Amino acid sequence: MRPLSADRIAEAMAVIDPVFLRSPLLRETTLDRALGIEISLKVETLNPIRSFKGRGTDLLVTQLRDRRLLVCASAGNFGQGLARAARRRQRPLVVYAARNANPLKVDAMRALGAEVRLFGKDFDAAKDAARRFAASCDAYYVEDGAVPEVAEGAGTMAFELSEAGLMPETILAPVGNGALITGIGTWCRHAERGTRVIGVVAEGAPSMQLSFAAREPLPTDVARTIADGIAVREPVPYAVEAMKSTVDEMVSVTDDAIVRAMRLVLLHTGIVVEPAGAAGIAALLEYPERWRGGRVAVPLCGGNVTQADARKWLLAPNASA
Repeated sequence: MRPLSADRIAEAMAVIDPVFLRSPLLRETTLDRALGIEISLKVETLNPIRSFKGRGTDLLVTQLRDRRLLVCASAGNFGQGLARAARRRQRPLVVYAARNANPLKVDAMRALGAEVRLFGKDFDAAKDAARRFAASCDAYYVEDGAVPEVAEGAGTMAFELSEAGLMPETILAPVGNGALITGIGTWCRHAERGTRVIGVVAEGAPSMQLSFAAREPLPTDVARTIADGIAVREPVPYAVEAMKSTVDEMVSVTDDAIVRAMRLVLLHTGIVVEPAGAAGIAALLEYPERWRGGRVAVPLCGGNVTQADARKWLLAPNASA
């Protein structure tokens, strides 16, 4: 597998469907005062799939010459991105998701033309099933975090910060399979060496943080968190290797902090973010003194929340995980 490339990130700006590019960058909000920092929010929820995943999946499928059946596993957002890109190019796609996957995301993947198969107790069990199925029928298996184009597409987010002249001291980004953080880190190492790239995992799903510290993949037995988009227990080796040269640090956050972050973003911006999408803000709440007075950028990278979860996390008094 080739290494990630900043040049390819820049080139991707001319390839990716413009509906996913140059997303809004919110600054000088009341969130600055609430957190005691100067914060820039990259809003990745105002596109057809409500997440940043459309950047990398569109780049991949645009450049893919292999015409076999596409197969992937997804908690929902990656599958939506791949489904939309596949449908636009008349490519069939099978997505495996856990039996308890977010029903809003499952319905959206199906509406975008994917065949969705529910299998296993969690994302990684669904991934195992997807890998086996792809091998059994010689399909093209697409693994989030293991494909350079997916990370490079995500890295266009950092390119846009540079383009706007607004690269901060620190970028805090959620870490699931690792495409987002390694894409951002690849661009920063090339063009913005003064910016620290810090990944955020859920406390109940620490495999990527453990792997980063050990410099090798370290799986965990379980991944217990409300943040389905970063609920990973089997690290992707390619992403773990890429993090060595693209990521400065990893921190963990509790589910309670994630819920508080979701509510804080809604209160100060009117934007609904899903748990994984709020992980960067949660890190600001978990370690407030560390960031105080600094300049920080955070991607709000997903907004697929069911009505039931919105009532539980965003509307209920004293909501918690």
